Amino acid sequence: MSERLVTPSGSAAENLFIELFSDVFGAEKAAFLYPQYHFFDIYQNDRYADFFLENAGKRIAIEIDDEASHNPSLVSRNKFYDDLLKQNSMIHNGWDVYRWAVRQMQIQPETVKDELRIFLGSHPLFREIADYLPAQRGKTINAENLQLKEHQIAALKSLEEMRERHESIALLYHATGTGKTVTAVSDAKRFGKRTLLLAHTIELVNQAFETFKNLWKDVTVGKFGDTVKEKDAYIVCGSIQSVALNLELFHEDEFGYLIIDEAHHASAETYQKVLAYFRPQFTLGLTATPERTDEKDIIEIFKNTAHKLDIQTAVEIGELVPVRCIRIHTNIDLTKVRFNSIQYNIRDLESKIFVPERNTLIVDTFMEYVSDKRTVIFCASVKHAEQIADMIRERGVNAVSVSGSMKSSERKEMLAKFQKGEIKALCACDLLNEGWDCPETEVLFMARPTMSKVLYTQQLGRGMRLAEGKDFLMVFDFVDNASQYNMPYSMHRLFRLKKYRPGQMVLGKANERVADEALYAKGEKPEALIDYPVSATDYEAVDIFNWQEEAAGMISQMELIRRVDVQSETVERYIREGKIIPDLIVPMSEHKQLKYFTEETLENTAKEFGWKLIDDSNRKELFMEMVEKMDMSYSYKPVLLKAVFANADSRGRVKLDDISAYFRSFYENRRNAGLVPEKSNSIFAKGGYTDKEAQRNILSNPFKRFEDMQMLRHTKTLGIIEVEPTVWKNLTDNEIKQIISTCDEKLENYFKRLK
Repeated sequence: MSERLVTPSGSAAENLFIELFSDVFGAEKAAFLYPQYHFFDIYQNDRYADFFLENAGKRIAIEIDDEASHNPSLVSRNKFYDDLLKQNSMIHNGWDVYRWAVRQMQIQPETVKDELRIFLGSHPLFREIADYLPAQRGKTINAENLQLKEHQIAALKSLEEMRERHESIALLYHATGTGKTVTAVSDAKRFGKRTLLLAHTIELVNQAFETFKNLWKDVTVGKFGDTVKEKDAYIVCGSIQSVALNLELFHEDEFGYLIIDEAHHASAETYQKVLAYFRPQFTLGLTATPERTDEKDIIEIFKNTAHKLDIQTAVEIGELVPVRCIRIHTNIDLTKVRFNSIQYNIRDLESKIFVPERNTLIVDTFMEYVSDKRTVIFCASVKHAEQIADMIRERGVNAVSVSGSMKSSERKEMLAKFQKGEIKALCACDLLNEGWDCPETEVLFMARPTMSKVLYTQQLGRGMRLAEGKDFLMVFDFVDNASQYNMPYSMHRLFRLKKYRPGQMVLGKANERVADEALYAKGEKPEALIDYPVSATDYEAVDIFNWQEEAAGMISQMELIRRVDVQSETVERYIREGKIIPDLIVPMSEHKQLKYFTEETLENTAKEFGWKLIDDSNRKELFMEMVEKMDMSYSYKPVLLKAVFANADSRGRVKLDDISAYFRSFYENRRNAGLVPEKSNSIFAKGGYTDKEAQRNILSNPFKRFEDMQMLRHTKTLGIIEVEPTVWKNLTDNEIKQIISTCDEKLENYFKRLK
């Protein structure tokens, strides 16, 4: 077991990082942070990343270090080497690794936030991952030796049958020249969803483009590669390189059908990135060369890289066991427990749930219902797990607590005894969320309140594996009283199930659920529940309100400001004055609220106040328009733009020092030439100013307008100004020349008026 920052789950250090992350990207985005993410190092030892997330196909580990545990001058040599092994193993896994110190987050929060923007991007594409699920099913369709017409018909029939069985990926193995692209286009047309075809050469892109145009005439067909980027066509034929470099232009689920031409290239990093990003309903790989020199099975690459099955589908097709649920209500009140966007304040939580009455309820439930079944009890902390295990042992049943603080050999011994049935109750905190699996687990107790969908789903995944003689998993949800906004997850909340009957099947095959409901309707218990003391006639309506899900379809106040062409102060004032009404207000604490707006509210607001809407598709055009129409109380805006384009690097970044030097040179040159440098109240007219004063003037006057329109941004800690990437990378050389020419013209007219 690796040593790591010794802080409990929900610690001050973790909470501080979540707060900084939320300030940068929005509180709703914190749901994509996976705390205590399990992985194996190169020696197959258990490791845990403090946080893990996926961003546009990239996997990212974030480590929060305290100096006492990680400073090479304070820790042992072996500990220091172990830290290096952990980080190197993360990099070996292909992850990006970022590290911050606790003290740094405390004394330099703005620096950490700036670095988060730089490392993860201002508009990241975070997504959920589902490593606890089985790889999606798929197979190879081999039609090498069939006649053209016959093999195409056979392949199309086979693909249709696969989809009927909920399979979502396939490899089409056709010999060269037998029309595999025609087969793929025919299947895509029959499927009838927006389609993306990816190939590794422009020639293959062009061939596919012509095939789609000839066979699917009633939809638009576009190309995406080199200088042509027809991303809004119904059918997009793209080069893998161009699409991989421009993933942010596409939504992850905008294509229902994905075709990978020459699929034997799929293990390449570029393909892996794209396959990991898109979430189509069906993926088809085409190849005439299924054998690989590295002996990897291509279909296995597809199954492990493309989108995974969701839990409900995995149960439906028999990859995971059905789940039944019993809700146990406690009298614990969580309404006053403080929280951030994904977890409770650990001290508040401990004061509420570490009470004898709640622990007794957990143990009583175990003894009454399932003391003879292998049960994992998820607890709120190591201390909580030890308390529950002690109480169960006092009742005569073998139970143990397991945690990361145990010796590896001791932990493995306990888990092996549980697997054999020698231990009936395994009380755990974080250890079993990831990295451990016992298919024989029959029962889960969700006794740890959590607001993290990730954590709850990971815990659920520990019990859903198939095992001989295991017909279903029984989940006991311990339901504490909470407000709408700090409500913990439960089976019903996770799967949006509004009706509850004790023991009812909440996940299962459709026909099984229907049969289950029919028995309850007659007041009868399903056969599986005969030994459980539950009433078939009990019924409860469940409040499944989930502010994260509500907010997911809305835009935050931060995003609203980004989307309109007015200054942030104006938007904030209109909200304060009630001219703009939020559609959702989430009270995070006594002094902090999150405000969210629907797209309809945004559009109506923009229309009411005459504001323009900005997004990545029109940002460059609005920037060009802004340059053409920029109003000028002073000469600063065109001077700023000329300074930026004179000094920007290949990524559109320029040092603030270089900008202030350009300003000084511009106005001093005018003064030396006997020209009026600026209005008399300007520091550039008065002279005698410092670089700091010049920079303060630049950031408060010309820059602010461009910043509010999300055209330029300032990274204070690096001392740089950056052109918004969606503007910079879409500007042509001619457009840059046009901007500079416009600035010169604006300056000439301005100084004529000033004269």
